[in-house]
Amino acid sequence: MSTSTTASVSTHILDTSAGRPAEGVAVRLAARAGDAAEWRALGGSATNADGRCEDLPALPEGTTHVRLDFAVEAYFQRAGNQRADPQQDVPAHRDSGRGVFFPEVAITFAVVPGEHFHVPLLLNPFGYSVYRGS
Repeated sequence: MSTSTTASVSTHILDTSAGRPAEGVAVRLAARAGDAAEWRALGGSATNADGRCEDLPALPEGTTHVRLDFAVEAYFQRAGNQRADPQQDVPAHRDSGRGVFFPEVAITFAVVPGEHFHVPLLLNPFGYSVYRGS
């Protein structure tokens, strides 16, 4: 049993359209203490070559909710020519009229003191999935 009075958060991103980690995605972290409290921006980081954010800011004591904001549009614009095999590529233009349907992904989740929350993002230009990892 942990004796910490704060929760901790980590994340990583996998680009499922290319079958590899998503490098260089800006990630911002915000927290609040209670569902009626204002969000407090804590800072951010960017994913490394393994798609991981290794230096997200610590959560303040009393945090009950966390929000991770992923700026994914710039990543897909940079990665457009670095996809896997051509047969796996998504069309450059689809219903969105652009190459990326979701320019940002915001994930909000509840935390409890003393626990670690790893929140992976599985990403492609037209969808995403997220879960509590380990």
